[in-house]
Amino acid sequence: MTTQVNHGQADRDYWRRVLTSGNLTSLPRGALDPRTGVGEYETPVPDATMRGLRRLASDSAVPLSALLLAAHAKVLAALSGEREITTGYVAARRGPVPCRLTTGPVSWRELLHHAQHIVADVLSHQQDAPEHIDALRDELGLTGPLFETILDPTAIDGDLAEGTVLRVGVGHHDGCHVLRLRYRTDVLDAAGAARVAGYHLTALALLVADPDARHAHQCLLSGQELRYQLDGLAGPERELPDAAVHELFEQRVREHPDVVAAVHGDRQWTYTELNTRANRLARALVARGLTREGVVAVVTERNLDWLASVIAVFKAGGVYLPVEPHFPAERIAATLSRAECRLVLTEPGSTTTLDRALDTLPGVERVFAEAAYEEDHADDDPGLPVRPDQLAYIYFTSGSTGEPKGAMCEHAGMLNHVYAKIDDLEIGEGQVVAQTAPQCFDISLWQLISALLVGGRTLLVEQDAVLDVPRFLDTIADGGVTVLQVVPSYLEAVLTELEQRPRTLPCLRYVSVTGEALKRELAERWFIAQPGIALVNAYGLTETSDDTNHEVMREAPDRTLLGPPVNNVRVYVVDEHLAPVPLGAPGLIAFSGPCVGRGYINDPERTRAAYLADPYRADTRLYLGGDHGRWHPSGKLEFLGRRDAQVKIRGFRIEIGEIENTLLRVPGVHDGAVVVTERADRSKHLVAFYSGPQLLDTTTLTDRLGESLPAYMVPSAFHWRRALPLTANSKIDKKALEALAADLAATDEDQESPVTPTERRLAAAWAQVLRVLHERIGRRDHFFDRGGTSLSAVKLAIALDRVVSHKDVTAHPILTDLAAVVDERSPHRASEAVASV
Repeated sequence: MTTQVNHGQADRDYWRRVLTSGNLTSLPRGALDPRTGVGEYETPVPDATMRGLRRLASDSAVPLSALLLAAHAKVLAALSGEREITTGYVAARRGPVPCRLTTGPVSWRELLHHAQHIVADVLSHQQDAPEHIDALRDELGLTGPLFETILDPTAIDGDLAEGTVLRVGVGHHDGCHVLRLRYRTDVLDAAGAARVAGYHLTALALLVADPDARHAHQCLLSGQELRYQLDGLAGPERELPDAAVHELFEQRVREHPDVVAAVHGDRQWTYTELNTRANRLARALVARGLTREGVVAVVTERNLDWLASVIAVFKAGGVYLPVEPHFPAERIAATLSRAECRLVLTEPGSTTTLDRALDTLPGVERVFAEAAYEEDHADDDPGLPVRPDQLAYIYFTSGSTGEPKGAMCEHAGMLNHVYAKIDDLEIGEGQVVAQTAPQCFDISLWQLISALLVGGRTLLVEQDAVLDVPRFLDTIADGGVTVLQVVPSYLEAVLTELEQRPRTLPCLRYVSVTGEALKRELAERWFIAQPGIALVNAYGLTETSDDTNHEVMREAPDRTLLGPPVNNVRVYVVDEHLAPVPLGAPGLIAFSGPCVGRGYINDPERTRAAYLADPYRADTRLYLGGDHGRWHPSGKLEFLGRRDAQVKIRGFRIEIGEIENTLLRVPGVHDGAVVVTERADRSKHLVAFYSGPQLLDTTTLTDRLGESLPAYMVPSAFHWRRALPLTANSKIDKKALEALAADLAATDEDQESPVTPTERRLAAAWAQVLRVLHERIGRRDHFFDRGGTSLSAVKLAIALDRVVSHKDVTAHPILTDLAAVVDERSPHRASEAVASV
């Protein structure tokens, strides 16, 4: 009796470990037309494969069921993108029980012996397994399914259990061995089931062919599916003009000399005026010794001189390096030094931090655009030859080691991307493209030049207008803008304004969103507000010459996808060995074709890690970034997130490591970590934690980080702890800090409550915009310390019906100070505005 009790307890302990040792392995949803029901697919197992399985089972002294389980595990790992997998396993005609395996073993033989061990464990603990499992499910609070797949090695006629997606079995039918799948038709369709069956047969054949082969390096895809993924899902082939971007602009100058090419505020230049200035600047650069692929930094505001400077760099055969004039001197200096830049095109009003940066960089020459216009240079086109493989520009993005990395892109990639925009957004003669993005954001380039290649117009929208949504909409409408691109968070502010004060945008035809994930709810709101204006979900990386995928939507989608690749671009979804994963399975997104840039400037180590040779196309570069995705059954790409510590905040790509390394250089900081927290409005914010002898002043921390980091990389909150939480292996526990950041954002703090009616009403507006409880806003609270951003300030101005402006919020971020500004305005107007909150 004692032995039996101990045996029962051992079984119970075994199933407890199984139930608590891993997560559900979920199969990709691959039915293009999902419908409720159960389908069945059957295919013969080749006689040669069955003979090989029996021979291998005999030689290895393992049951045939272990071979089937090893192959099944390999298939599930490929379908789920996980090494640790869970399946249901049917043993000795009993009901299925959960079975957990790893595909970590290197060879098929090692995987086979691992599967044999698991089968033995299941068989030795199957006594009263259903009763143990049911009791433990209640005890552990497990309410969902334990597995989505069932492997039945002894039969093929089992039914699908509740919560099960797929049942795989091997047996006899009409005198031969068959593999039969039963599957839910809301998850798999017939084509998907046939592919899954093919993966099983391929895995069994590979196992038999060479048991000592490294299974991780072997692909389960059929030749047909491989060709479809490599070629059938590629972007359309498009022949591009045999000319560089600036040469195509010059052609338009000859065709439309007196047509307005660009507008900024109350200034405008015709094609001839723009070209003349660009030619003078190009010749001024060449006169100063600029050679082919020499780097020229352009440090100006977003104005007409910026546009002329960019075109001039291309005309002179140089490499455009955008630098925002408001960046910290330390960052400007680091950027110029890494890029080995010797010439800087600038303007008198943009040199405040540039001057300090140049003090540390002897040998870098500064050229003022206005002065260069007046120099004795010819107005005609320089005519310098520029090849497609010549370097066109460098954009610096955040770097995980604490140093920004400069992505180099060539003229071929730039031209291909610009024409993808021209084609898919129907930019043509007379069309107006809005230029809205900051200079360091790669999307700024196509916004700047695309219209000029087809006889259109560029409208440079002033930053003050971008920060004032009603004025922004006025600018777009009055300027006749037909194509606009913004980040989703800014589109949300635009939609809020349009919902509160509906208006038409008569010329606007396309709105592209990029830089952040587009949520379905936002797309739905857009088509309610502006049903006649297409929405384009654009996706790409700086390293791939900007956007590689366009999803053009003319109505609200069922789900937001990244869309197919643009012209001449190939996108693969691969595993860590660059082998394409099964259709619908998650994997790494890789890019191939002219879009792929040359690498990171003067950074061979990071270049080697990310820029590879395309194993499927000779003499073609492949870029492997940090994004995960999958192919949707429609043949469009679906974004699943990042694999590393990169995040996107308001469209800017950020390496958390760069911020952490900067934080650790602050005196008094012993250890530090930065995490991302998401507020109720789904906006993302950076939160820093640090340890040290004492609490440091938040303003000091903000200023110190702001000396070398742009504003969008400075955390919105800093929290001191005597020690940061650690994981079991003594690393900082980021998950614990993420949870702590969320708790702190929702915790009441000691504060002075608003006193006056205006303060209380402003507090309500702050709470609405920041998505926090009204009671948690104090009269001495700082808008930006509470998590506000420039975009939040824009939303606040909209919520208050423009009683205050973005500038007011920036100048008076303390609630009580802002209330005083409101009270100074027309009392009647102000009270109406805040009373409406």
